[in-house]
Amino acid sequence: MRLPGWFAERAEPAPPETELSVSTLELFFDLVFVFTVTQLTLLLVTGMTPDDTGQSSPVLGALQALLVFGVIWWMYAGYAWLTNAIPPVRPARRVLILLGMAGFLIVALAIPSAFDGGGVAFTLGYLVLILVHAGLYLQATAAFARVLPFNLGGAALIGVASLFDAPYDYLLWGAAVLLLWGSPYFIGQKGFALKAGHIVERHGLLVIVVLGESIVAIGIGAEGLPVGFALGLTAVLGLALAAGLWWIYFGGDDEVHAEHALESSEPVRRTRLVLGAYFYAHIPMMLGVVAVAAGVKKAIAHPVDPLKLSAAVTLAAGVALFLAGNAWFRRVLGIAGNRFRTVGALAAPATVAFGVWSALAQIAALVVLVAGVVVLERRAAPVRSAA
Repeated sequence: MRLPGWFAERAEPAPPETELSVSTLELFFDLVFVFTVTQLTLLLVTGMTPDDTGQSSPVLGALQALLVFGVIWWMYAGYAWLTNAIPPVRPARRVLILLGMAGFLIVALAIPSAFDGGGVAFTLGYLVLILVHAGLYLQATAAFARVLPFNLGGAALIGVASLFDAPYDYLLWGAAVLLLWGSPYFIGQKGFALKAGHIVERHGLLVIVVLGESIVAIGIGAEGLPVGFALGLTAVLGLALAAGLWWIYFGGDDEVHAEHALESSEPVRRTRLVLGAYFYAHIPMMLGVVAVAAGVKKAIAHPVDPLKLSAAVTLAAGVALFLAGNAWFRRVLGIAGNRFRTVGALAAPATVAFGVWSALAQIAALVVLVAGVVVLERRAAPVRSAA
């Protein structure tokens, strides 16, 4: 049977000189991806929650979240690069992107049981992601042929991991993450003509959507509870903390500087900058938001009570990771003035002392810390400009 012409059309890449804006379909795709972030938060929260025997395993939950995030973040970046090269403006492309979204949905649904019987479902969803991605990208650039074996190798390692128990499944997942994250050094950076504006806009919108997940965590944590003064204040402070992280990322002209840095670079260097700033440096920022969401979710139910040490550490680590990742991101792109962000990242763990006294106190301390970074940087800005 012959396919209709609109479905069988060739996925031609956009001309190099064409500037792209993020499409509504890409935003729709990001919403499905953010569901995976919600599931990662659930992994962290589950690890901090005692089971029927009264035992909890926060370290194990954090390790699982890191390994799962490692493989899904690689494919998210792959789809961001894909739509940068092949805008989803034709019906065939849109249908295939929607099919990729279905793969991400299966992956997300399998996350809570990925290390406990759900590995096969995760692998199948991941294979859908890989095959759809390859089917479109191979028509845009021959350079992608160097990427595909690494993607399939990562999926194979995850699939094999589902056949083993701990610790071998963790070792295989770790090998998959290392294979995928390290592949750019074997693949090389030639052959990827990335458009600067689209990369900057796409990741900025993703950060906004992911920060929104931390607000959702407040609502989930407060579900069924009476809204008294302590709960209401903690919720507002949780919002203030998310807003502070938003300000760190968007409060200045970083997007303008980032786009200029990418546009002024020749293609190979631009690819390296995108890898460094928008793939590797965004890893701690994304994980930071997941950790903050998990910590706030644990805090909101009993705001005046002490947090368990694991929850207090998770909350502080989330802010530290976000600040450190953002300083790394700016440094890669040559954006000056990261001293206070680095100091803030180093100071965030000290708030654990507040958390083991009161959840509300730790969230308030983190809000003050992030606000302090923003204010001090703003005051120092004229001095840097004058220099």
